[in-house]
Amino acid sequence: MDAHTTTLAAAIGSRIRRERQSREWTLNRLSETAEISRRQLVNVEQGEVNPSLGTLLALSEALGIPLAALVEPPTARLVKIHRSGEGTELWTGPHGGRAVLLIGTQPPDVVNLWDWRLNPGERHESKAHPRGCREVLHVVAGTITLEVAEDRYSLGPDDSITFPGDVGHAYANGSAEPCHFSLTVYQPQLGANTGESNAHA
Repeated sequence: MDAHTTTLAAAIGSRIRRERQSREWTLNRLSETAEISRRQLVNVEQGEVNPSLGTLLALSEALGIPLAALVEPPTARLVKIHRSGEGTELWTGPHGGRAVLLIGTQPPDVVNLWDWRLNPGERHESKAHPRGCREVLHVVAGTITLEVAEDRYSLGPDDSITFPGDVGHAYANGSAEPCHFSLTVYQPQLGANTGESNAHA
């Protein structure tokens, strides 16, 4: 990991550990709830690994807190501004693609805004998010194949689509040109089913 990635991994690990301990959860409880291994969770909390986007989503959903709360410094400000270049890169593809979390809102109804770039041949699969999750995707440039459950949709420049995020889905670029799209993810009542208060988020 480079210096930036190491710093981010340490910050993420610290925040996950703090959230877990504030709930008086054991490592076993969080690993079982998030459906990741205990060893993987220990490595994440100790900042020894750069967790995948799937792992981060699983942990944020298990804890009932926004993904942004794991990767951004906490703030009590009424208005939050992210300037150009201040987003957090949380996924990189094998051919240089990337997903950047630009900004997100606080619970209970969480909205995350993403900037995605998929290079030719790249694909990202996402497990089903909690019930009620919706996603809105807008293609800025290039073409993308969106898979939602058993259905497939091909989208080109300036096309938009809304779809349920609480079923398995995937984004793929099978073309010869890069694809750039924005993605908005809405998660209503995040944490409502964890049995824990969102006071720590």
